[in-house]
Amino acid sequence: MGETSEVMTVETSEIRKHFSKLGLMFFLGTVIIYAVQIGISQLVQWLKPEWLENADISLMVSILPMYLIGMPILIALVKRVPATAPEKHTMKVWQLLLAIVMCFCVMYCSNIVGNIITAIVGMLKGGVVNNVILDIATSTSLIVNFVYMVICAPIMEEFIFRKLIVDRTVRYGQGVAILISGIMFGLFHGNLNQFVYATTMGMFLAFLYVKTGNIKYTIVIHMIVNFFGSIVSVWLLEAMNYEGYMEAVLSGAGMEELMELVMASLPGWIAYMIYACMIFGMMIAGIVLFIVFRKRFATEKGEVEIPRGKGFGTVFLNIGMGLYVIFWLVVIVWQLFM
Repeated sequence: MGETSEVMTVETSEIRKHFSKLGLMFFLGTVIIYAVQIGISQLVQWLKPEWLENADISLMVSILPMYLIGMPILIALVKRVPATAPEKHTMKVWQLLLAIVMCFCVMYCSNIVGNIITAIVGMLKGGVVNNVILDIATSTSLIVNFVYMVICAPIMEEFIFRKLIVDRTVRYGQGVAILISGIMFGLFHGNLNQFVYATTMGMFLAFLYVKTGNIKYTIVIHMIVNFFGSIVSVWLLEAMNYEGYMEAVLSGAGMEELMELVMASLPGWIAYMIYACMIFGMMIAGIVLFIVFRKRFATEKGEVEIPRGKGFGTVFLNIGMGLYVIFWLVVIVWQLFM
């Protein structure tokens, strides 16, 4: 009995060190990303401050250092942690289509929950919580949004938060890998508006990667979701003159004036209603699919099993993961009151 306990303690200690190293590499990579972004931004502010007045250039000043310098360094750091990739399996076209519907369901259902939480926080603090991603999407051009949201973000985020994380955690169990991937992905967004849906969407995509071992499927799904969420929806909001309509509402405009605004952008309103119905339909269809295929969401144990009752402490209560989680929680809280 005493020998078994000693071996178990050693094994748990080694597992904790593994997760601590993974968390530490992500923490260091995150700090480097922030340092590079802030450094380049300050340099541009000093040399060409007028550039930052343009939303497109301002966004590129922020994301280019991250994608070209910060994230490659993060990737190099994380690759220092031992990895074991999941076994590869092929998805059929109909399976991919169902996965897309289910991903939309996960994202929009959890987004509703996230918006409710954000609204409650806004009421408690006595002001509106800024929606960072909406501000970016509505202030920059569709072309820049497309390159950033639909091309760059899905490819880099899926490689980093699905492949790199899952490959380094799946040997401890598929459920552990899925949970870690989702939480670390949600935290990385750095704001409450995105945290809830990014976490649940990240977990769903991690499940797909765990079961297929092929990152191209999650990249494609991520691209499609981002395309509708950041390109189609923003274009429709502009087509219906949503900003002008809300300004009229807040200024106390009468029903007649509001109806005139609606009629002036009627095609946009109709298109948006069709889009909203499509999203609602996918949410309902997704819920049905989750119920029908619920048994297929079972996860398998890993090569190394974390002792029962010690999962949370082993995975999260270590220096590396602690630094990563605390860093992003501070960023999220700061964003709420900025």
